[in-house]
Amino acid sequence: MTWTPPNPTSVPAPAARVPQDIHTFADVAAYKPVHLHLDWAIDWEARIISGKVSHEIEVLKDGISKVTLDASFLRIDQTEVDGAKVDAKLGQRSHALGSPLEIPVGSRSKGDRIKIDITYSTTEQCTALGWLAKEQTAGKTNPFLYSQCQAIHCRSLVPCIDSPSHKVTYTSTVKSPIPVLMSALKDDSKPAEAGTYHFRQPIGIPSYLIAIVGGDLEFKKLGERTGIWAEPPMADAVQWEFEADAERFLEHAEKVVSPYSWTRYDSVVLPPSFPYGGMENANLTTLTPTLVAGDRSLTDVLLHELCHSWAGNLTSCSNWTHFWLNEGWCVYLERLLLQSVHGPKEGPAHRAFSYIIGSKALKDALEQFKDTPRFQRLIPLYKDGEDPDDAFSSLPYEKGSNFLLYLERTVGGLDNFLPYAKSYFHAFYNRSVSTEEWQEHLFDFYKGSDDITAKLKQVDWDAWFHGEGLELPVKMEYDTTLAEQAFSLAARWERVVAGKSTVKDEGFSPDDIKGWNANQVVVFLEKLHTGPKMPLAVTKQLDQVYGFSAATNSEVLLRFFEVALEVEGGEYAQKAAQWVKGVGRMKFCRTIFRALNKVEPELAKKTFLDNRSFYHPIAAAQIEKVSRGVPQSARPHFLGQFGTLNQSHADRPVIAPSSSPLPFRILDSRPCMLRPNTICFPFPSASPSCLSCFLVCCCRVRP
Repeated sequence: MTWTPPNPTSVPAPAARVPQDIHTFADVAAYKPVHLHLDWAIDWEARIISGKVSHEIEVLKDGISKVTLDASFLRIDQTEVDGAKVDAKLGQRSHALGSPLEIPVGSRSKGDRIKIDITYSTTEQCTALGWLAKEQTAGKTNPFLYSQCQAIHCRSLVPCIDSPSHKVTYTSTVKSPIPVLMSALKDDSKPAEAGTYHFRQPIGIPSYLIAIVGGDLEFKKLGERTGIWAEPPMADAVQWEFEADAERFLEHAEKVVSPYSWTRYDSVVLPPSFPYGGMENANLTTLTPTLVAGDRSLTDVLLHELCHSWAGNLTSCSNWTHFWLNEGWCVYLERLLLQSVHGPKEGPAHRAFSYIIGSKALKDALEQFKDTPRFQRLIPLYKDGEDPDDAFSSLPYEKGSNFLLYLERTVGGLDNFLPYAKSYFHAFYNRSVSTEEWQEHLFDFYKGSDDITAKLKQVDWDAWFHGEGLELPVKMEYDTTLAEQAFSLAARWERVVAGKSTVKDEGFSPDDIKGWNANQVVVFLEKLHTGPKMPLAVTKQLDQVYGFSAATNSEVLLRFFEVALEVEGGEYAQKAAQWVKGVGRMKFCRTIFRALNKVEPELAKKTFLDNRSFYHPIAAAQIEKVSRGVPQSARPHFLGQFGTLNQSHADRPVIAPSSSPLPFRILDSRPCMLRPNTICFPFPSASPSCLSCFLVCCCRVRP
């Protein structure tokens, strides 16, 4: 008897359970945020946001007498509860988690609503905000601002319950002489006023999705519900890059999952010095300009961020232990959309090829944590006070999506699994979910089929959730059609490298890669990079045939330079140095400087020093580290380049810049986060941190 899947809307989620979140000081089982309003003013010169946040908190248990919020490097000026001033206590700082802000609220009962107003400002140590000087932008006319709150950095932007356990709606009023955007819709109900911007987010979001971007920005329409912001010099190119796909991708997503809930899907391409790839902020996805290839070959990346509109933004992990539910589901959906976009004939091969590409990232991630195997788990095991960024890698993305693909095959294929996927996002719509709740709903969906239920019970759940090691619990097989073409061509070039053949004998031509997508070229070059090192003479022949050094696709160019700089530098070292001068994305600039440093260290050093003001401080610190081979635990090398070590201040070491445009006073100092009994001065061009603690911040191990 054939099993018919139930209606996706007919299987409810289990009763909500709120697991404790070790990454927040708040008691998320005792109270939850309902709404917050931000009233901000931006001081661009001081690089500070100040103003007031108004929280509406709902009490979940009887007998609550205090509400504890998360705060990190904030200056708290005043706190009011229901309109009356109270003495809030900012507790001792706990390395990654920041400080608890304890607010007395009297005796409260379940169901009570509490209004908490906090007047405060950010500080130069804010880990959520990136401030770019005008030199770091494409237009070079105005400074630029963006926020990055994931995972637990929203607490340095606003005192809040900084946990994905609960969702919160928000409104905001922002005063700024430079235009700003937020992860929300423009509030057109408010009167227009120069230098004042109003926003509203009517759908509850986890705190890490609160975001702000400011700078010289121009809007370009992509479709009826889609648009994109960019700096004016890039706006036309950005519009062309995405206008053929944005609305089309959204329509495919709605077909695969469910109707889009967020009204608009807008993105913003940040300046070239933006050090990250992207972030799925609701209504305002941030994107790296390296996606603008000029040939639309990288627009598939937009699929991932779009899928977060369901996986992560609407249905969110309940805490960072269950982060795989965000990213694993997102990648699974992304690859389903890739299949849908390419059609029934070619789509399955493209979907499989994405898993093949991802397998390398998964292998690298598992290898990365071979000495910390608890982070090789799908559900990582954190120690108290540990930063969730410590476990960040491709693992939740790739291990999670492979797990879902394995379950798809277990239940009988996509015809049986896709209805469940739709049901999952319907049942947990605008909710936070734990792995246990997800698993319970999965079994509920298939309870009408004894055969499928029996197969699900045979799954080694513990191995998938808690397994460690360098392999998945099962060996995953994929359609290798697209990959085999890349591997076959790489094997022919490897024969040339080994001296067993010649370019002439092999008959290489541009037609070898005609019709390939960018990912096939990437896999081809990665295969060459992992094989025998290619002499410069062969590299030149490779380039003469395919023209890789002139590629506008940043992913292709990166992989080519990795191959070209394996043995010696020469002309390709110069080309790589010229390219990296205008690329701030850490994925690219770290790799290029690492490669340059091996073959032409003086060129690497000069390129970095000549262009240091272009790079974001986070990227600059990473470049410094990879160029000099500084281990993460070592003391930063910025001392030799920018500062001097001297003895003062009660015989404790004081680290001070050897030259600085700003005066340094003893009041500017703070305890070093790296070494005990050490005082550090803030480094003026590195707002998130101080000189000594700089690499700690930049390695995503935030003080």
